[in-house]
Amino acid sequence: MIPKFMLMTAILFSVLSTNAQNKNIGYDCSAKLEKDVLTIENSKISRIFKWNNGNLITRSLTDKVSGKDWKMNSNKPDLTIPGEPEIAENGKLTTRFVPETAISTEHMEVEITYALGSLGVKRVFRIYPYCASIACDLYYRGVSNSVWIQSGTNLADMVNIEKLNPGAAVNNVPVIEKLELPDKHWKLEAVEFADITDRNNTLVFPVNALSYRTNFFKGNILFASNNVSEDGVYILKEAPTSNVQLDYSGSDFIAQFGTLRMIGAGISPSDLTSLEWRRGYGFVTGVYSGNENNKYLALREYQKKIRIHKAGRDEMIMANTWGDRSQDSRVKESFALAELESGAKLGVTHLQLDDGWQTGRSGNSAFKGGTFNSIWDRTDYWTPDSVKFPHGLAPLIKRAKELSIEICLWFNPSRDNGMEHWEKDANVLIGLYKKYGIRIFKIDGVNLPTKIAEINFRNFLDKILEETENKVVFNLDVTAGRRGGYHYLNEYGNIFLENRYTDWQNYYPYTTLRNLWMLSKYVPAENLQIEFLNKWRNQSKYDGDPFGPANYSFDYLFAITMAAQPLAWFETSSLPEEAIAQAGPVMLKYRTIQHDFHSGNIFPIGDEPSGKSWTGFQSIQDGKGYFLVFRETNNLAKAELKTWLPAGTSIKCSPVVGKGKAFMAKVGTNGIVSFELAEKNSYVLYQYTLNK
Repeated sequence: MIPKFMLMTAILFSVLSTNAQNKNIGYDCSAKLEKDVLTIENSKISRIFKWNNGNLITRSLTDKVSGKDWKMNSNKPDLTIPGEPEIAENGKLTTRFVPETAISTEHMEVEITYALGSLGVKRVFRIYPYCASIACDLYYRGVSNSVWIQSGTNLADMVNIEKLNPGAAVNNVPVIEKLELPDKHWKLEAVEFADITDRNNTLVFPVNALSYRTNFFKGNILFASNNVSEDGVYILKEAPTSNVQLDYSGSDFIAQFGTLRMIGAGISPSDLTSLEWRRGYGFVTGVYSGNENNKYLALREYQKKIRIHKAGRDEMIMANTWGDRSQDSRVKESFALAELESGAKLGVTHLQLDDGWQTGRSGNSAFKGGTFNSIWDRTDYWTPDSVKFPHGLAPLIKRAKELSIEICLWFNPSRDNGMEHWEKDANVLIGLYKKYGIRIFKIDGVNLPTKIAEINFRNFLDKILEETENKVVFNLDVTAGRRGGYHYLNEYGNIFLENRYTDWQNYYPYTTLRNLWMLSKYVPAENLQIEFLNKWRNQSKYDGDPFGPANYSFDYLFAITMAAQPLAWFETSSLPEEAIAQAGPVMLKYRTIQHDFHSGNIFPIGDEPSGKSWTGFQSIQDGKGYFLVFRETNNLAKAELKTWLPAGTSIKCSPVVGKGKAFMAKVGTNGIVSFELAEKNSYVLYQYTLNK
């Protein structure tokens, strides 16, 4: 009789050899199970597990570029859940190569299922060609009578070393990923994020520490750099931000010297069913070596794989009228047509009709009687308002096409009973796409306080993409409520980051720049919609404020958004003529390089924006790239900025837009490049090339 694991190995090798003949699919990725050893690898990374009937135990992790190989000697599975057995049954393995689609890059999936008593676990590893990271999506089904998150141990109550037992903390929470790295000298960077941007204006909270005895860290990302060899690993928790995760234990990582654990399943026993697999939080584990910047490049390499970024689909300079606070009071056909005419003069590529285009009246309406509850009590809620748009949306679509502008819409899915009407909601957007060709929708008002709400929301998005052949793009609002954040649901579109208004004096250009600058180190900037406002509105409310919007040119305000997807958060028809004169030529020039700029890896350079700094961004490409540099209010006409270029590199910088002059330079120590801007509150966008 053939042993079970050898039979699976034979089947697996058959699958691999068949697909290996197709060089367009999975040519750099492989998986094999042989003699109770599972290996998943590509040309950059290899991870070897003890099969353990599916309940995997990592044996080694290898950076194949640097040659660094970490051996691990654990006897415990990587994934453990309190109260559940560790001995797995019915372990099964299948692999498949997933070809490129309109939104996802080609990759290999390695699916493992097994049972821990009456609890089923499914792990789907994703590995991409030439990417030094391996992702893993987690699913569960069945029954569990255990308490997965138990009361922990407060380290403050452990009065001496003899009582500091790491097992107590580890055994109280689900451990989803574990690496037992050798050596004790590990520098950690744990990065916590905040969304709910209506209330938060600092969105990134990095913590640097040395790994020691058992300590807890919050955040979606943990970098661990070896202080001896300069090699490292990172773990990305693919989940919402820490403070809004489901079934949250209070932290995301446990570190004890070289042992790193990611905790929190994002699902509880009460969420389980025997009828279907339900998705919990997943993770990505990657490797890097050498320069400190390489850990961020390794993370970005993976992030660029999640969603293909296409010029004609994903690039946008979007105008949305809500920023001028007229809410839905002005939305109608004549107003929208006027917005198209003025938007075309300014240079926008998309016009999004926010709340007010529909027959139903929302809870944010300027008029009485609006609500977000029981939307589906009226079947015409999401039809275009026949009074405001007596001819439907067709005249807008026609004129928009003539002006080379796309019409986009705002949409608020029904939140009743955990989004139980998700299919009706999806059919609305599918219908709008099929009737009018509208393909970009701002998704607002979402709240995902339960697993079933999260499942239904994902079903809503998936159905729309499936029935529109992946043509639809979502602007996912993260301004309030429990939503996806920066590291969850990333495959569906971009992120509408924040609402800011001159009416309430909470729009300050430098704070918008600061939020983008801080996020761009850990989140692709091109995946964020960043706002600029009509600086002529409410100027008296900023009297005497040195950082008020009126202190900046209109094209400077636009330049702040260039590294991201610019959002004209105002009524274009209410702008003065000087606005178009200042920003129009800049926006048109920017459009010619927008996709190329976003094709690179965009990271922050210079100092953190403060209203008084020299700061900016760099887009890194092979042999070339871009610098976007800002001189805020300071007395320095010249400043040395630390870039991501290696010392000794010779570069040629040619201005695209802004106040800077062309120059050539040799990069100094730590990537230093000297920039000049003669005026305060000025900027320049350079395209640079490396001189050979």
